[in-house]
Amino acid sequence: RRCPVTPKRRCKGCGGAGSGTGGGGGPGPGAHACPRSPSLGRRRQEAAAAEEEIDETPQEKKLRLAKQYLEELRQYGESRPAPGAGAPAERPRALRPALTPYVQPPDPASIRVLRGHQLPVTCLVISPDDRFIFSASKDGTVIKCKWEVESGKRLCVVPGGKKGTEEQNMGHASHILCMAISSDGKYLATGDRNKLIMIWDTATCKRLHIFTGHHDAVSGLSFRKGTHQLYSASHDRSVKVWDVAENAYVETLFGHQDVITGLDSLSRECCVTAGGRDGTVRLWKIPEESQLVFYGHQGSIDCIQLINEEHMVSGADDGSVALWGLTKKKPLALARQAHGMQDSQGLQEPYWISAVAPLRNSDLLATGSHNASVKLWKCSEGFRKLEPLWDIPLVGFVNSLKFSSAGDFLVAGVGQEHRLGRWWRIKKAKNSVCIIPLRQRDAAPSPKAPDGS
Repeated sequence: RRCPVTPKRRCKGCGGAGSGTGGGGGPGPGAHACPRSPSLGRRRQEAAAAEEEIDETPQEKKLRLAKQYLEELRQYGESRPAPGAGAPAERPRALRPALTPYVQPPDPASIRVLRGHQLPVTCLVISPDDRFIFSASKDGTVIKCKWEVESGKRLCVVPGGKKGTEEQNMGHASHILCMAISSDGKYLATGDRNKLIMIWDTATCKRLHIFTGHHDAVSGLSFRKGTHQLYSASHDRSVKVWDVAENAYVETLFGHQDVITGLDSLSRECCVTAGGRDGTVRLWKIPEESQLVFYGHQGSIDCIQLINEEHMVSGADDGSVALWGLTKKKPLALARQAHGMQDSQGLQEPYWISAVAPLRNSDLLATGSHNASVKLWKCSEGFRKLEPLWDIPLVGFVNSLKFSSAGDFLVAGVGQEHRLGRWWRIKKAKNSVCIIPLRQRDAAPSPKAPDGS
């Protein structure tokens, strides 16, 4: 602002006229930039800008910062290469092409059966590079790096021991119900009926740590992608958060009214759980320590998996498979009697859904039961419809299902009994790990997101 009292003054460097000065002698908004004294002119301009900023109201400052941000976005957009020129443009997740048109019905003769467990296989995971399968069973053995996918060879076996001897023996002393592998392939976590979580080094097959704290069987484990943060769920109705790299417990979350039977997570700092007979699916927001509750199944919800950051799939013992959006409290799609009906003591009952698996960030799903088949499904109409594709013959309880990262094979953990109990026994079944190749017509687009999540 110009001072109404002090007249204009001449520049000491060149004699040129400048703007009015205030009582402190500082230049006003229109300060003269002296060609003979650049430093003097620069200092006056900086001072003028500073005075302008001081006189700026909060509303004017917000408007200026918003315009500056929009201009930076415009310049960033102009600097990016156009599609087809240089690097290809990234495709948004919601617009990623469907994969089901590329997948052909699997050939039953091409299924490879890997034998090694004496009791039913309860859980399995695939290494991030799709080279190894880690499996566990009711016999208490953990077989890490046991199965090499290409050759089917058994590489490492960790035997179990008697209850109470976990500190002396390397393996578990009770039924292993769940396992998870970190996204960098460094850590493997396993949980058992004896309330214990064991952390393993996948490269050396050595046990690194034992986490205690749950008051009942550990039924679900999942590493947050891109981190070593581990989520665990238990029959004690709680969800716990652990820092595996620091061997530390973080916090406990409560909310379910019955045993938790399944858990999953992706990159966000949240996880989803299946609440057994309380009939709810829950989304846990870890930083806010809050939860969202979803209703849809009529029976015990036994398994749950995230398809992407916005959708998930679950299965229940009422025979239904539900497709959910994380913003809706009711299922987007519900397939009742997904695996048909069975005759149980003269009554018609649906086959239980014992396992679900999505091919991450795609429209392809797999579900398992004990009706001698694994079903493949397509999520169509923007995840609002479930369409059955093919049945893959597989005798026994399908207790665990996992797709490879590339989507070129599906792995099933099969047993003569259900992973959570001994309600039925299928004597014809083989306790095994089954690798099911998925044939593709042409080169299908990768299901992985551009950032690798």
